[in-house]
Amino acid sequence: MAARQLRWLLGGELLFYTLLGGWLVSSGSTPLQAFGLGLAGALGMRLYFVLLSFGLMLGGERSVPTSLRIGPLQALRMVLEEYAALILLFTVVQPFEKFWLGPDRLGHCAARRTPLLLIHGYQCNRGFWFWLRRKLEAAGWTVATHNLEPVFADIDGYADGIARRIDEVLTATGAAQLILVGHSMGGLAIRAYLQRHGKARVARLITLGTPHRGTRLARLGPGSNARQMRLGSSWLSELAARDVLPQGSMSIYSGHDNYVYPQEAATRLDGAAHVAISGVSHLGMAISPRLLGKLREVLESP
Repeated sequence: MAARQLRWLLGGELLFYTLLGGWLVSSGSTPLQAFGLGLAGALGMRLYFVLLSFGLMLGGERSVPTSLRIGPLQALRMVLEEYAALILLFTVVQPFEKFWLGPDRLGHCAARRTPLLLIHGYQCNRGFWFWLRRKLEAAGWTVATHNLEPVFADIDGYADGIARRIDEVLTATGAAQLILVGHSMGGLAIRAYLQRHGKARVARLITLGTPHRGTRLARLGPGSNARQMRLGSSWLSELAARDVLPQGSMSIYSGHDNYVYPQEAATRLDGAAHVAISGVSHLGMAISPRLLGKLREVLESP
């Protein structure tokens, strides 16, 4: 989501808890008690959304392959990772993404690897990549990011913005092609770009938890882009019928994704290879060492 909109939401939440705290103090509570109740309310609300997302996912028809099944401790770690990612992304990083990320570091990379362009997903912004960008740069990659705006727009409408950003990255790096990496809806936006502008400037496409065939959760989201991501939507069918994919395209998905499900069916992309990981949640991909390891393995493979 655009940083300004996230700041407005945070400001509204802060105002609500300030008024609530004032009422509690006037009713006899101490300021410390009022602060504690407000903090518990803010953290509890976010925990509720995390548990709700997993509950909705578990309530649907699903079958996790034996090789991807996890135990109780791994499941707890995954839920806590999702909770931490939700708080970090939507409370700390994305509302102030310019502060945390700054401009992309794009020097001439003729002697380096093919540059990466990372495209975030639904209701996020480039701040989603705050941890992964740093890790990929430390591994020797030149990494660019991009904001998809407006937040609730038609996914096709993101294609021209991606095209402009690709031009900027290739000019800045001196590279002839780049690798596109999309998380969630970002993978669909990349496919829309490829249909409109072709694959000449794209060496590879890698998607992370992208609902290539839709997700049940999309029926709860606002905006035309959420409607396009519903299971069996006409937009997804038309997208699949016109796909233009570069060689070596790959869909990485989690068997425990709490936003994109049924996981294996939702993430299938004809013409691409598929790599499954386990014990990684949807927002948790932003801070998951397991996802990072698999992404680096895929990037470094021929």
